[in-house]
Amino acid sequence: MFRSKITGLGFFVPENIVSNDDLSKLMETSDDWISERTGIKNRRWVNDKKLTTSLMGTYAAEKAIADAGIDKNDIDFIIFSTLSPDYYFPGSGVLLQRNLGIKEIGALDVRNQCSGFIYGLSIADQYIKSGMYKNILLVGSEIHSGGLDKSTKGRSVSVIFGDGAGAAVISSTESENGILSTHLHSEGKYAEELAVIKPATTHWIDKIKSDQTDESYWPYMNGNFVFKNAVVRFEQVIKEGLEYSNLNIDDISLLIPHQANLRISQFIQKKLKLSDSQVFNNIMKYGNTTAASIPIALTEAYQSNLIKKNDIVVLAAFGSGFTWGSAVIKW
Repeated sequence: MFRSKITGLGFFVPENIVSNDDLSKLMETSDDWISERTGIKNRRWVNDKKLTTSLMGTYAAEKAIADAGIDKNDIDFIIFSTLSPDYYFPGSGVLLQRNLGIKEIGALDVRNQCSGFIYGLSIADQYIKSGMYKNILLVGSEIHSGGLDKSTKGRSVSVIFGDGAGAAVISSTESENGILSTHLHSEGKYAEELAVIKPATTHWIDKIKSDQTDESYWPYMNGNFVFKNAVVRFEQVIKEGLEYSNLNIDDISLLIPHQANLRISQFIQKKLKLSDSQVFNNIMKYGNTTAASIPIALTEAYQSNLIKKNDIVVLAAFGSGFTWGSAVIKW
């Protein structure tokens, strides 16, 4: 039986660094206010109009392909995770294929927001195990900055999010090392607790032009409710993955959670009784980059030599939908 293995990683973030002090010039906030609630110090926001979600994903993908030591035409399939595609349609996956200039392979778009990379990884894992594909390119890329309410009214959401892209090459292997399991969940009854309601097919262009005061065009988040659900689901899905793989908490070499809020990660770390060296966070530098946050963090951890052969690496995410998931990997 084939097993899937991450063979290449890469990420890209815009050069423009936006600090908490910078945000205090746009809205009533402060470094202390943001740091205390989120742990974030800086985030990257696109200020180059040429940069798009698919283009950032392309830059990350090129690095991942190079890291995997393969040619771009060795890629059999593309999975692109984002909540901020270049266009309403078509999806960004086909734009990535065009940008890379590769053969006419399939391209799948995943719209699972913060859990998008985990969902995409699960899909790639199953395709590889079935023998259908040998090398799958998985990308998570987001541009949040253009769709945020940067006034005081929107500060509870806008201070959290950043722009960036991460990518991984998932390849077939006969080794016992690789992705041991993935686990996916959703609870749609809470869909509106973290959402952008419009634009939608029922609220189309004429509505956008005439309805500028309608707040449903801005991201909405019931922060306390999301936090309470996140800490429960994170713990559950991490333990689910470990149990399925006949592992326990002590076996975790490194936990890389979705970078939603440093306070959530710290809460989970405390609940699972993990040491600082067992949990990787970089939200302080990049903010919440949604589908890009796990591949960015995974790449940084890998490049910093925090992941070694045979390490047990656990990825976990929770976000809009609500959706959540985990992946257990033997590196």
